[in-house]
Amino acid sequence: MSTLTGGVLVAGSANLDFVVRAHHVPAPGETVLGRDFATFPGGKGANQAVACARAGGAETRMLLALGDDAHAAVLERSLLDSGVQPIIVRTPGVATGTAFICLSDDAENAITVAPGANALLKSRHLPALRGTRHLLLQLETPLETVAAYARTARAAGVRVVLNAAPAQALQAALLADVDVLVVNEGELATLAGAGSVAEQVARMAVPCVVVTLGARGCLARRGGEIHVQPAFAVDAVDTTGAGDTFCGALTARLAQGTPLAEALRFASAASALACTRLGAQSSVPARAEVEALLAASPEESSPHGRDALAIHCGLS
Repeated sequence: MSTLTGGVLVAGSANLDFVVRAHHVPAPGETVLGRDFATFPGGKGANQAVACARAGGAETRMLLALGDDAHAAVLERSLLDSGVQPIIVRTPGVATGTAFICLSDDAENAITVAPGANALLKSRHLPALRGTRHLLLQLETPLETVAAYARTARAAGVRVVLNAAPAQALQAALLADVDVLVVNEGELATLAGAGSVAEQVARMAVPCVVVTLGARGCLARRGGEIHVQPAFAVDAVDTTGAGDTFCGALTARLAQGTPLAEALRFASAASALACTRLGAQSSVPARAEVEALLAASPEESSPHGRDALAIHCGLS
């Protein structure tokens, strides 16, 4: 008998990441001599789907568009190996999405994406939502498609989680269909304008807003409630995909009915572990690894405690 509950559908991008390691990320006009080179399955949508599946407990499907090149097979295999059920829109004659990443020795990165087939995902491609509790979206596919998916899900009683990345302005009609908005500080500023994190989330007309704050942790505002979750202390090697790991793990836990505070802690631990490994999907931890970190790491082990996090966010 299956123990999976609360199905999740992820609709979004899949890219093959071309990663070069270098001492630092080049400035405009600068050429940097790199070192190691490798390719990894990536794309915000696919990364989040893998993170959702590896978090366990929620049946995970993914709607994605791929070309007819060799890159497509790599991405499909990564999803299948992670327990994701792919729903693939095949696009002959179009390249599969790619991303070119420079990774510095201090774990920072610079990323350029060539969307390829991702740009051809349309509203008509959305599958039936029967059995789906949460729909997880990002902004690496056409904005009108994202808005159509959110609108359809809202009408079907499916909860919509939107990771508003990469940063761009969004219409109020799309945000009105979102139940949980996940952003980093830069993305939040794009949507809410200037001010402290506390002031910005208060201005967002979304039931729940989650803000990831890098090595500091995260903050969530649901209705009038504020939750702060300090980060877990790790030795970061590569931050690529850490935010996607957070989104997928968070959605998986919410789909199982986990209380928000507990879901934030689980997602924060998963994201921290993802920073200790190279690659995007290759760095996503399994549920057992996350639970081991949670058991071994009380909150006070974080380099940024709750009080410091609250001050950073403008709560005190």
